[in-house]
Amino acid sequence: MTRIYTRKNQQEKRRRLRSEMTKAEILLWMELKNKRLGERFLRQYSIKAYVVDFFCPSLRLAVEVFGVTHSTEEEIEYDKKRQSEIEELGIIFLRFTNSEVYEELHLVLECISAKIAEIRNSKKA
Repeated sequence: MTRIYTRKNQQEKRRRLRSEMTKAEILLWMELKNKRLGERFLRQYSIKAYVVDFFCPSLRLAVEVFGVTHSTEEEIEYDKKRQSEIEELGIIFLRFTNSEVYEELHLVLECISAKIAEIRNSKKA
């Protein structure tokens, strides 16, 4: 069976991405780490052939932060394909821009917290 998560062949890529996090990713990571929102998040987590910025395994929630490097038509198409393939695995995907993280971090955190609550409630039902 093919591994879907944390593939060994992506270990170096994940390590490099963790050491080269953007300022926006660092800001958000400071709020997600150590279960500050009540759930464990991992950073630079691989799913299939992709690496997501943050992932909560218990809730199957991926959080992505993107900047100007995701603005060309080609990059937008790639991101759509990537998100679709990840969502096909039953993973919920949240996306935020660098600007949102810099300028409205409290709203980003509220959105993530609301999604966490929504997922928890749906698991109880």
